[in-house]
Amino acid sequence: MSIKLATSQPPAPSRRELRFGAAWPYSPAKEGTGPVRLRERYEHFIGGERRAPEGGVYYATVSPATEEPLAEVARGDEADVERAVHAARQAFEPWSRLPGLERGKYLFRIARAIQERARELAIVESMDGGKPIKESRDFDVPQAAQTFFYYAGWADKLTHAFHGRPVRPLGVAGQIIPWNFPLLMAAWKLAPALACGNTVVLKPAETTPLTALLLSEIIEAAELPPGVVNVVTGFGDAGAALVRHPGVDKVAFTGSTAVGKQIQKALAGTRRRLTLELGGKGAHLVFQDAPLDQAVEGVIQGIFFNQGHVCCAGSRLLVEESIADALLVKLKARIQTLNVGDPLDKNTDIGAINSKEQLERIQALVAAGEAEGAERYSAPLPVKERGYFFPPTVFTRVAQSSRLAQEEIFGPVLSVLTFRTESEAVEKANNTFYGLSAGIWTNKSARVFDLAGKLEAGVVWGNTYNQFDPSSPFGGYKESGFGREGGRQGLASYLHVG
Repeated sequence: MSIKLATSQPPAPSRRELRFGAAWPYSPAKEGTGPVRLRERYEHFIGGERRAPEGGVYYATVSPATEEPLAEVARGDEADVERAVHAARQAFEPWSRLPGLERGKYLFRIARAIQERARELAIVESMDGGKPIKESRDFDVPQAAQTFFYYAGWADKLTHAFHGRPVRPLGVAGQIIPWNFPLLMAAWKLAPALACGNTVVLKPAETTPLTALLLSEIIEAAELPPGVVNVVTGFGDAGAALVRHPGVDKVAFTGSTAVGKQIQKALAGTRRRLTLELGGKGAHLVFQDAPLDQAVEGVIQGIFFNQGHVCCAGSRLLVEESIADALLVKLKARIQTLNVGDPLDKNTDIGAINSKEQLERIQALVAAGEAEGAERYSAPLPVKERGYFFPPTVFTRVAQSSRLAQEEIFGPVLSVLTFRTESEAVEKANNTFYGLSAGIWTNKSARVFDLAGKLEAGVVWGNTYNQFDPSSPFGGYKESGFGREGGRQGLASYLHVG
């Protein structure tokens, strides 16, 4: 018997001739909507029951990808808010006296139910809000469940969170959430409030109410006592009524800086507690020693995640002058590979802009940037007969005073500036009214820690971006708001600490 030994030979070269930035065509891979059973009409959730609006008015929530109505939703008014606050006030005493261990069990049930209905929630989130299904499926829904799990664990350990100091809940919390992360923001607000023994009136954004309403179904199925959580849908007038209501002990708002200022004025002198998580103008700082390919991926994820509808989006790119040209070549090549289209297609990277009004705002700011002399690069956008879409866009030659560099665009638009020294980079990054987030890209960990203390940002990432965990606090400075959500610090917003 002869034995032939294999000889070591180099592999034959691939005939595919792959190049960085080459666009691969993908066949559509649309997520099925089988698990979704939307009702034709949704009422408020007040006192553990579905309640029709006092004014009898409903409005249609519309898919931004198709412009087709998904369902009719109750339009709340001051009378509906009054009913909801009354229900929350009635439920507060027994709920706050319930042992923390028992409150934690309810939160644990909610978390498990979110996991069980994960696919349904992800599909509805993408249908109602326009974000790609892979983001709803892999980020929003898992993070929402993790948040409830995390605060379920804190419910019986509140005194340990504050070094043995006595704590007690505030009372009724009025919570107003935005349209960019409806389910996740509901979890961020509800979970710590409930763990601390508060009751809640939740008001979701008018353009994305559906997952908050599905969450109310989960809460009802978890047999949370009636009135502990109430959901009132509607427009800004319902939110304003909630803020003004004297029966609300704490207001938590996530949204625009302009509305946040109005809320702060309304509560001035009332001694009621307030948490504001507002706008941002996050900056990436890319130094010459950074791994460029990694930085490009981080910049892409930082600005184009959820179509740029992220308060902490890295919408400014500050790059060291010596590597600016090389980085931009890689960045533009990578942008050409992004798929813009149907949010329910698993291959989609950038979905639909949330509303016609938001699309028009993005278009107006882009036009202003061009008028100021900035140089625009946009990836080709397939023609869409319906829906609100905008291509991933990069502006170069952006002045520090430009509206592109100063105003929150809240869309897939990146503004590029350059710097020569560390101090110049920090000065430019801090030269904004906002102070929410920043990302540092460098091969020197010492530089990351040094600059983190110099940047006026509540959240600073090193060689990554948009990384979140329920145990980590989140919030900003300056016109990005005040207070923290997440982590142990997120409990303090819902407690009197002795």
